[in-house]
Amino acid sequence: MSASDKVWTAGLVVIGDEILSGRTHDKNIAQVASWLQVQGIRLAEVRVVPDVEERIGEAVNALRLQNDYLFTTGGIGPTHDDITVDAVAKALGVGVVVHPEARAMLERYYASRNMELTEARLRMARVPEGAELIPNRMSGAPGIKLGNLFLMAGVPHITAGMLDALTGTLEGGAPLLSETIGCWTAESEVADILRQIEHAHEDCQIGSYPFFRDGRVGANFVIRSTNADRLRMCIDALCEALGENGLEFIPGGI
Repeated sequence: MSASDKVWTAGLVVIGDEILSGRTHDKNIAQVASWLQVQGIRLAEVRVVPDVEERIGEAVNALRLQNDYLFTTGGIGPTHDDITVDAVAKALGVGVVVHPEARAMLERYYASRNMELTEARLRMARVPEGAELIPNRMSGAPGIKLGNLFLMAGVPHITAGMLDALTGTLEGGAPLLSETIGCWTAESEVADILRQIEHAHEDCQIGSYPFFRDGRVGANFVIRSTNADRLRMCIDALCEALGENGLEFIPGGI
């Protein structure tokens, strides 16, 4: 496999009791996956873990070894249950230090708002030893980068800002392209067609997503590939096969 053919992957660990309890609805999985796709990196696995040091460490060590990159969201704030930094440092076998640049960022941020940099707020300057910082224009408290590991905030709009700061800095492959074809049919009616088309186009994947609307059953078929020409060939073959079976398809989906 050449370097250009390599499929780059990332894992994601979503951290927080509030996610598992249903109190907070996670929005980061979708935005991290979408951002990674543009970087030419595929989100290969997601684990949601509680605010328990051992569980965080287990997930981090497992996914960072299985993927080119690992991202975490949640648990890097100022409160007692924000233990991601400690858990990751323990998992990696390094200490925890106050990063001088992070401290300076927080001092400037709170001084500009006539607020004190308390011990609780200073917790947001703690990093695993050897880490670099991910800029955060939203709240001053930075994210953390250590090798192929990226620790980010759990608040979605802050996560988005950290992802923006990382845009273009990670090595990846060709972006994954996708198009959607909609059809008023049950998945079971076209399962063989989808299987045959995907098998005939090895560089493409077809996902099928059913829906129910106005008393009717339908499905959207999402075709994905890193090659625009092969993607178009697969789409054309699928539309032709649907038409030959008397099914009306709708480009762009329903």
